[in-house]
Amino acid sequence: MTEQRRVIAQVLDASADHPDVEELYSRASAVDPRISLATVYRTVKLFEEAGILEKVEFGDGRARYEDAEREHHDHLIDLTTGDVIEFIDPEIEALQEKIAAKLGYRLQGHKLELYGVPITAPKKK
Repeated sequence: MTEQRRVIAQVLDASADHPDVEELYSRASAVDPRISLATVYRTVKLFEEAGILEKVEFGDGRARYEDAEREHHDHLIDLTTGDVIEFIDPEIEALQEKIAAKLGYRLQGHKLELYGVPITAPKKK
């Protein structure tokens, strides 16, 4: 692995969010200014093909990435800010298994993305 790929891998490993290629480039080039945007694109593609990264798309036209080997989780996307909240809910997991079995299937995997806006308390008069 080249030093530039190693830097990109370290940036990805340190990411608590779901960065897109542009954000990865910004973070990686802050560590090593010799890293080009093309290098980040090639590295992300290589990592995705190797099963290290998983591409996720949340309807905003940007492909984002997360560690493919992380524990399973689902996403709630805040439509006002674009924030992505990861969550795990055993009831949802059980319900999905139940639905698959009811339809005659054994679930092998799934992705759940919820899109919402914050509930605000009504203003007092």
